[in-house]
Amino acid sequence: MIRALTTKRPEMTPFLLLTPALITMLFVVALPLVFSLWTSLTPYQLTKPQTIYSFVGLRNYTRLLTDPGFWIPFGRTVLFLTIALNLEFAFGLGIALLINKITWGQRGLRTIMMFPMMFSPILVGFQFKFIFNDNIGILNNALQSLGLTDQAIPWLVDAKLAMFSLLFAEIWMSTSVFAILLLAGLFAMPRDPLEAAKVDGCNAFQTFRHITLPFLMPFAYIAMTIRSLDVARAYDIVKVMTGGGPAGRTELLWTMIARTGYENAKMGQANAMAYISTVLSILFTWYFYRKLIAARRFMGGVQ
Repeated sequence: MIRALTTKRPEMTPFLLLTPALITMLFVVALPLVFSLWTSLTPYQLTKPQTIYSFVGLRNYTRLLTDPGFWIPFGRTVLFLTIALNLEFAFGLGIALLINKITWGQRGLRTIMMFPMMFSPILVGFQFKFIFNDNIGILNNALQSLGLTDQAIPWLVDAKLAMFSLLFAEIWMSTSVFAILLLAGLFAMPRDPLEAAKVDGCNAFQTFRHITLPFLMPFAYIAMTIRSLDVARAYDIVKVMTGGGPAGRTELLWTMIARTGYENAKMGQANAMAYISTVLSILFTWYFYRKLIAARRFMGGVQ
């Protein structure tokens, strides 16, 4: 039947080939999105299934807009995202520049550089949970053995240290994304502007500041777009390492959504939070896209 249809109407062939993918996206993406949007407009609770039929409009959203208990984790998520992206960019840029200067063993180093991003976030969370453990952690044992401290440091119990520990784990796992993309940018960079800068007497810093860095910024904004979507959904590492504690001081948006939806059974409110966090992700993506376009125009990529 399909063969006969494609023979009689060749223009239908692309649509028929796309049909399996479209059906899959309908059931895997579209229907869950519609269902979650509907539940965000209801007082739906997992323990009271009948509440899914009670339409309350934007009540969940208006409550969240006036709830400090929501905006504090929201602001913490934005801060976490901002610090992580900037530090990952700085470290990734440094690694890419160093590897680009190496003439022997570069392929092996590029392979090793990708190892952290291959680990599951849950595995990374457990790994750093034991590294930062105040009793049996490797870090505290090393510091005490070297005589740098005479007592265990509560890395995952103190609020500020716990947030630092989470950032450290996140940055360790994802810096390689920036390094790989920026290294690709260095490989694609034309040599003529660099040679011209040398002829004009520019030093290494001036060449980097005015030629290398502007050329790499489009690659950096692509990496930031990808990573902003990942960090904005940060859940696994936070859940494993601190569980949002102590006293909610490291709770981010998605850990709060999971706690509200599954532990407190308030799925309607949790889905409203999820849609607000989706808006946050879209805003970051739009911002980096605009920066990407501006960087390409600056380098002459768009006339």
